[in-house]
Amino acid sequence: MARVKRGVRAHERHKKILKLARGYRGRKSKLFKMAKQQVVRSMAFAYAHRKQRRRDFRKLWITRINAAARMNNMTYNKLMYGLKLAGVNINRKILADVAVNDPAAFTKIVETAKERIENGNANAQANAQANA
Repeated sequence: MARVKRGVRAHERHKKILKLARGYRGRKSKLFKMAKQQVVRSMAFAYAHRKQRRRDFRKLWITRINAAARMNNMTYNKLMYGLKLAGVNINRKILADVAVNDPAAFTKIVETAKERIENGNANAQANAQANA
């Protein structure tokens, strides 16, 4: 019977895990068992933190928009409401970028929202008086 040399696939698997564990400190990058535990844990953190990063960026954009809106005597909440009434579909990422890099354009956007809120309030008051 012919001799069978074993372990080729196991060596490949071990090498794959150890390659992923490069840069880890101490035994976590050298020993297979510890490396595997750390790689599994790291992959779980990477998945969760990809989701977390999206939340963090949205929070940052909202903070920037609010700061710029307050410089134009308006709150974030009223600005977003006014833009929705005006039918302006700009996402928060772009709005924050405009607020930081082009304050003049952002001021025009705020003016659009203000006008729409005032017109909306005037229309609402006229409808209330007509119904009364």
